[in-house]
Amino acid sequence: MPVTIPAVGTAEPLVTVQVRAQVTGQLSRVHFAEGQEVRKGDTLFTLDSRPFEAALRQSEAVLARDTAQSKNAKSQQARYKELFDKGLIPRDQYETQDATAAALDATLAADQSQVENARLSLQYTVIKAPVSGRTGALAVHEGDLVRANDAAPLVIINQVAPIYVSFSVPGRYLPEIRQEQAKRPLQIHVRDSQGDAPGTPQTAPPPPGSDPAPANGTSASGTKGQPTLVQEGGVVSFIDNAVDPTTGTIKLKGTFSNADHGLWPGLFVQVTLVLSTDPTAVVVPAAAVQASQAGQYVFVVKPDRTVEMRTVKVGRQQGEEMVIADGLKGGEEVVTDGHLRLNPGARITTGTRGQGAGAPGQGGGERGGGERGAGERGAPAGTAEPGDSGGGRRGSGGSQS
Repeated sequence: MPVTIPAVGTAEPLVTVQVRAQVTGQLSRVHFAEGQEVRKGDTLFTLDSRPFEAALRQSEAVLARDTAQSKNAKSQQARYKELFDKGLIPRDQYETQDATAAALDATLAADQSQVENARLSLQYTVIKAPVSGRTGALAVHEGDLVRANDAAPLVIINQVAPIYVSFSVPGRYLPEIRQEQAKRPLQIHVRDSQGDAPGTPQTAPPPPGSDPAPANGTSASGTKGQPTLVQEGGVVSFIDNAVDPTTGTIKLKGTFSNADHGLWPGLFVQVTLVLSTDPTAVVVPAAAVQASQAGQYVFVVKPDRTVEMRTVKVGRQQGEEMVIADGLKGGEEVVTDGHLRLNPGARITTGTRGQGAGAPGQGGGERGGGERGAGERGAPAGTAEPGDSGGGRRGSGGSQS
């Protein structure tokens, strides 16, 4: 029987990127559709590149002019050095020419930077996807004037495969979570918030004629007319570094591959964190456990088909089943229905649900009681399977001696 912690979580994208332009220009083309899956490096937008091409040519021309001037200044410097060494010109004239050559070298470096900047601005006219993911709504259209580093992004890309599920659990579970995580990656299962409650076992056999749910991935099953989304295979990938003092909870994140995009950013889900598995748990249906002034108890069916009231200690409840810490052992039969018509020592017989006291063919002194084996899981409530050995039977209708 798994030891789990239920919680409510929210799906979050693994990466969210707001795409903005780095240069100002007119948007000439959009290369994708809203909501499309894009890969890293795909072209998203193209801006009008003509102004940037002209700026690049101008920068290159300035660089060529200053290069020629620098070459001439260096030639002059060489001649002035020969004349200075022969004492034909004064020192100040030589040093002036030397400074002119050095200044033109610095001008060349500045011109080269201008060329590189113009070339980079030209590259920015093509906006590519920085990450792989799904695009959101477009904020601009072809022909719009796009401004550099505008407050509103052109589009938002969310990476949804893989995806995070963020949830919080009470801080008292932190030591156990860390202890179990040190042994192995902790598994997480999530379910649509419209479905069953977290922790409800999903091992019950499907109804006749229905398709069995897959062991992994995503499946949908009907619950009161609403689909129940199940996503399995997640692992805890993040534990916050502090417990929230206002709520006493600690934040965790689980990572899911989400290959079929069953989880969507912002979706509220019910999370089941699997800490460990108890291989020898004694389990009974929750309906079998009753409360009294002396504590919780069950009616145990003895071999002679009489019932015995037995006090039990409940370890925990897991959905529709309870784990019994003390008072029962595996294989014992317990009553799951008709407790108010029973008392210790009553003799019962079992039948299908619907044959309750007062039904045709039943006497006025009948006692109703369904029975099911402790430790067995997965039998549908209100069914009697022929040939069951031990449990899985619930009934109403019996006689008391």
